[in-house]
Amino acid sequence: MAKEKEKKKYLLKTEPSEWSWEDQEANGGISKWDGVKNKQALKYLKSMSLNDLCFFYHSGPKARRIVGVVSVVREWYGDAVDVKAVGQMRRPVDLKEMKHFKDFALFRQPRLSVVPIPDHIWTQICELGGGYHADDQEPHSSAS
Repeated sequence: MAKEKEKKKYLLKTEPSEWSWEDQEANGGISKWDGVKNKQALKYLKSMSLNDLCFFYHSGPKARRIVGVVSVVREWYGDAVDVKAVGQMRRPVDLKEMKHFKDFALFRQPRLSVVPIPDHIWTQICELGGGYHADDQEPHSSAS
């Protein structure tokens, strides 16, 4: 009997001037996530499965915060995955608010544009941000 595969969680970084949450939503919610060059970040991108969830993180000098959630709608092809907007955070979660997560790859490898997120950190970040819009169908922690 096949066990249902558990959703993995990730964080995807983007400079808002390059691709913002508003761009993601305006594009029908679906976009190709490509342009990743770092080998470790590419490994994480390649390991994504359908319906995995990702925080949409604005990086850069003006705003370093999680602003939304996307899900994987097309697994690795060529040099990308496709993601779809799930919902905007009810309150963006600033980088400073996450500094106490010592085992978060975002801090161990800060240059990576794609990092995995353990379920317990995902849940705490969702709680910090009050969940995300469109999560009414499932708990805001999105623990599967």
